[in-house]
This record gives sequence, structure tokens and C-alpha cells, in this order.
Amino acid sequence: MKYPNGKSFTPNSFQSGKPVSYGNRGMDLEQKINLTNTYYLEQDKAVIYKKPTPIKISEVDYKSKGKIITKAFFECPSTTDYNGIYKGKYIDFEAKETTSKTSFPLHNIHEHQIEHMMKICAHGGICFLIVQFTTLDKIFLLPAEQLKKFLTLEKRSSIPLSFFTEFAHPILEGYHPRLDYLKIVDKIYGGDNDE
Repeated sequence: MKYPNGKSFTPNSFQSGKPVSYGNRGMDLEQKINLTNTYYLEQDKAVIYKKPTPIKISEVDYKSKGKIITKAFFECPSTTDYNGIYKGKYIDFEAKETTSKTSFPLHNIHEHQIEHMMKICAHGGICFLIVQFTTLDKIFLLPAEQLKKFLTLEKRSSIPLSFFTEFAHPILEGYHPRLDYLKIVDKIYGGDNDE
């Protein structure tokens, strides 16, 4: 059999010497967290939701079947991606992905989001950043307190992977839940794990 470019197919055509992993294909960080949050809700462990982006609708096409929004704009800057309650504590976090193998660019998180996270901490809430290094297939939970420490001490435009390795907590992927980040929350902020 030949490909359209004229090259022949052989069973070794796709072998690169490395084992192929199909586990994470097509699933981004947000999907993994949403699946995890659904699991937590079904198990009555926590109530955590993705916050909707605040938009203001300015034009709607009523002639179309089902009413179609034709014009809308962001009403105000959004804060973080997720919030809810866990063991009587308010929980709030941002989820980000990067393709960089060496660092997390700080331009991926906005100043107003950082200010929001610091306010959550100041009021006794649980706040953190979940960062996925997609190329490395690594996911970390970085407490907001550690993010503040980095921003106070460093004048860099990115957080190096070494900082995550030292001060963040790796989140291992599983099946149910997909990303058991509450296990890490228990370790950092106290509280016994019910499992």
C-alpha cells in the first residue's frame, strides 16, 4: 500500500523508539478539571464549578430559529476560573496550560487575577494555581502563597519549572477522579482525607 505522496507503508513507519501514550489525547486541562469536579459533586465531596465569563449581550437576532446572539462584549475582567466550597472553606483557583518545557510565562495570568487570589488568601480562603506543562505531561498545584513569594522575590517574566518542582505539588492523573487536587489541598491546608 502507498500513501498519496508515493511512499510505501511498512509496519515500522510510525515507530520512533518511544512508547506511544494515548491517555491524554484530546483532553485539555479544563476538561480534566471539569470531570474531576463532576466526580467530587457526585461523591458529595465538594461543590466546585467553573465560573462563567461575564458578558453583556448587545444584539440578538430574533428572526433566526432559537434566537442567536450576534454581538456581545466582556462586561468586566473575569477573576479566576473555578470556585466553590470544600469542608466548609471557600476554594478558588485558576487553571493554565503552557507548551514551554522550562517555565510558565507570567503573561498567561493577569494582574487583576493575581490581586483577586491574594484577597482570597487574606480572607482565609483556599486559593491556588493549577498549571499543566503540556509538552512535559506534568501538572502542578501552586498555592497562591507560593505565587506571591515568587512575585515578591523575583523580577522575571516567567516562573521556572524548577520553582514548580521545589514549591508546587505534582498532581498525578487518574481515572476517578481524573485530577485529585483535593488530596493535595488536604495536605497543604490541613483536614483529613475521607478516603
